[in-house]
Amino acid sequence: MILCCGEALIDMIPAPVAGAVPVVDGADAQTGFVPHCGGAVFNTAIALGRLGQTTGLFTGLSRDLFGQQLAAALVASHVDHGFAERSDHPSTLAFVHLRDGHAEYHFFDENSAGASLRPDRLPELSEDVDTLFFGGISLCNGAAAETYAALAARERGRRIIMIDPNVRAGFAKEEAAYRSRLAAMVAGAGIVKVSDEDLHWIYPGDAPIEEKIRQILAGEAGMGPGLVILTLGSKGAKGFLRSGPTVEVPAQVAVVADTVGAGDTFNAGFMAAATEAGVLADAASGEMDPEQLRVCLGYGARAAAVTVSRPGANPPWRDELAG
Repeated sequence: MILCCGEALIDMIPAPVAGAVPVVDGADAQTGFVPHCGGAVFNTAIALGRLGQTTGLFTGLSRDLFGQQLAAALVASHVDHGFAERSDHPSTLAFVHLRDGHAEYHFFDENSAGASLRPDRLPELSEDVDTLFFGGISLCNGAAAETYAALAARERGRRIIMIDPNVRAGFAKEEAAYRSRLAAMVAGAGIVKVSDEDLHWIYPGDAPIEEKIRQILAGEAGMGPGLVILTLGSKGAKGFLRSGPTVEVPAQVAVVADTVGAGDTFNAGFMAAATEAGVLADAASGEMDPEQLRVCLGYGARAAAVTVSRPGANPPWRDELAG
């Protein structure tokens, strides 16, 4: 099982609503907000479930109306939410503002179910959980972020760990703590996925991107992550193995509706392909065959192309990628 560990929230997506009052300068007077299930880690779990992987989600999940909506969506995509900590705290809301198809987020997370997790309440994991995935805003703040960091630290060396920081610097209340937490989790992961923006925020300075990636791979005493994946939007993705080889794949051609959930789907596509091929552990150790890496990155790109072709985070089902 791949256990995704992180936020499940409601994306409030702008949509035509008769009689709505504009809330953003210049917005159409008929634009309102419609609740959609979301969150980077939630999206990755949904995509994995739809791609046929045995998947679970560890998160803080509310019993409120939105929490019920999230739970129903997980069930519909074959994701086990039995690992979630249920509470009566409210669900996190993320109001989305789309600019040229790209999403900007404004979060409401105070005293939420997701923020209520604590490091002294880590889940007990059964032997069938062989992979943990972390990322998103769940790593930003407070005790909940420390909970995910503590789980990753506890399981380091025992299970495959992948992290996609998906940096949201504006959401972090204490930047220094956020940077320190991400640095430790990246160093302890087997697989790290970053965008160029993530990389430059986590590792400030004018050094070239590839130099920063090699710094990640070197880690502590030459034993950093086995694989770093760099996503470059319309320019595709690159995979850097600690053993030396670099693999590049192009982005798939798609008519873009928006980019919501694209990176999350890419993560799921890569993990799904590598799991089915039995090489995810090889990726985490840095010993993955470069041609196999190319295939798995390509599958992630194909999955992401489907997501960007339709509004919101709506990952493909396995049969949509057949052939």
